Amino acid sequence: MTPHLSSEEDISLDLVTRGKHSALSRIAVRIARRSGLDEQMVLRGLWHRECLGSTGIGRGVAIPHALFDMISSPVASFTRLAPPIDFDGPDDDPVDIVYTLLWPRSAVSAFLPALSRVCRVLRAPRTREGLRQAQSAGEVMAILDADLGPAISTNSHTYQVGLHA
Repeated sequence: MTPHLSSEEDISLDLVTRGKHSALSRIAVRIARRSGLDEQMVLRGLWHRECLGSTGIGRGVAIPHALFDMISSPVASFTRLAPPIDFDGPDDDPVDIVYTLLWPRSAVSAFLPALSRVCRVLRAPRTREGLRQAQSAGEVMAILDADLGPAISTNSHTYQVGLHA
């Protein structure tokens, strides 16, 4: 089970949205279509989590995430927004980097370590700038592959928080 971006189709560059709900809606549609999930279910999960508190982590980055009973492996998506939007982050910086993560509720013990690793990587100035300057989905995949690194092992599963080429 891996929360990786399995192909360049999991990456959207310079997506134009009208705000946070619009961004989450468009991301939910892309994830649902790629993974065979119901679009409204994905949006409801992401929006429910967002209503509990912003998933903006500062420095123009947000990591929307949700736990789902009906998935057996993690699903990830990378989106760069243009222009950046308000995400109610802790520093009030508009968000342009969105790494979305859907996680199986059955593997909740591995979720926080995976989310923590994604946060650390996306807080690194070199990574953020590389993602902002990337000209293609392939460049984004290369940056995240290099920075998200090794797998996180749990009791009976290993979760890779990066990308596979």
